Amino acid sequence: MGFKKLINSKKTLSLFAVFMLFGTNLLMAQSTGAATAGTAADKSDMWLSVGYYVLLFLVACLCVAIFGKILKVYDLTLKMQGKAGFNWNNIMGVCCILFLIAGMYGAYWSLTVQGSMKLPESASVHGVAIDDMFDLTTILTLIVFVITQALLFGFAFFYRGSAKRKAYYYPHNNTIEKIWTVIPAIVLTILVVFGFFTWEKVMDTTPEKGDINIDVTGHQFAWELRYPGPDGKLGNVNYALYTPLNILGIDYKDANSYDDLKADTMVLPVNKVIRLNIHAQDVIHSVFMPHFRVQLNAVPGLPTFFKFTPTITTAQMRAITDNPKFEYLLYCNKICGGAHYNMQKVVRVVTQEEYQEWISRQKPYLTDQLKQELKMNVQPPASLPAAAALKTTVKGHLSSNTLALNN
Repeated sequence: MGFKKLINSKKTLSLFAVFMLFGTNLLMAQSTGAATAGTAADKSDMWLSVGYYVLLFLVACLCVAIFGKILKVYDLTLKMQGKAGFNWNNIMGVCCILFLIAGMYGAYWSLTVQGSMKLPESASVHGVAIDDMFDLTTILTLIVFVITQALLFGFAFFYRGSAKRKAYYYPHNNTIEKIWTVIPAIVLTILVVFGFFTWEKVMDTTPEKGDINIDVTGHQFAWELRYPGPDGKLGNVNYALYTPLNILGIDYKDANSYDDLKADTMVLPVNKVIRLNIHAQDVIHSVFMPHFRVQLNAVPGLPTFFKFTPTITTAQMRAITDNPKFEYLLYCNKICGGAHYNMQKVVRVVTQEEYQEWISRQKPYLTDQLKQELKMNVQPPASLPAAAALKTTVKGHLSSNTLALNN
């Protein structure tokens, strides 16, 4: 009867289905790995997947449940024989101490092993303050974690149920209430105030002389970069002007647009203030450069910007990380579609001299094909200065000795 009830249990059938699903998945993965790779190392790697660890966890839970049932049956058998059964209070108390020890070791292992995988030192000015905030918060929460867990499981062990003493009902204590209310309030206030002033510095939008404006535009699934030309100014953009050639919708009625430059790599001069003007053309993306502690969403129709100052060149970071192939990267930190994983752009920090040499080799967005598309049929005389050639007149029309837009 009991066996029939077990078979008809929906929970049992659901658990069996989960086991079969993961088991079949893993066996097929192993077979595929063996067929394609043909080596023991490749086969073992196929097993180290999320499904494997979920299945392992379920097996462990099942083993614990079976072991508990065996103990319970044995305990009932002892009582039926007139013997003293298990002292479950002692068993649970010891289990709490063992769990505390195992948990503390797990926390120590996580801090030492996984903690060593953290990012290297910040490569931007504001990133240092962010790291300081993170370290301070981590230290405080770690102290609270150790104290509370030791008290929680320590009390469960030392004050476990016993026939020699009776539980004391202690419903309220104003002093204790004040202590564990006031102390966290003070600590959290310090963290919030510290974070507020740090945020004010990070988000300081005061224009500075020598700022370098760079447009970063996200679309599925790439980043487009636009640098200002010799005039140091970026032209306007308008989504309605988008074409296969004018992929950013640059408005060439704005004279500042003519010398804007296109780049495949984001190159930044060290110790210079960089302003990233962030755009998105389709869905929400997110500009994420972890080594600079930079992240800000790119939202369609809502241009945003972020300012930071890189402090460590790529060459210096390669020496710090002992990795000659190291590169800073610009990622998308929003799951924006099927090829989201591949939405990356190399970011290279160089000296001012290297930056000037690099920027001088970049090509303008305004290509010959785009000129034909926009019907720019009048070229400026070579004798005129560039500034005069780019001067516009009323309603976007150009004078006879400047470029003309016939669109």
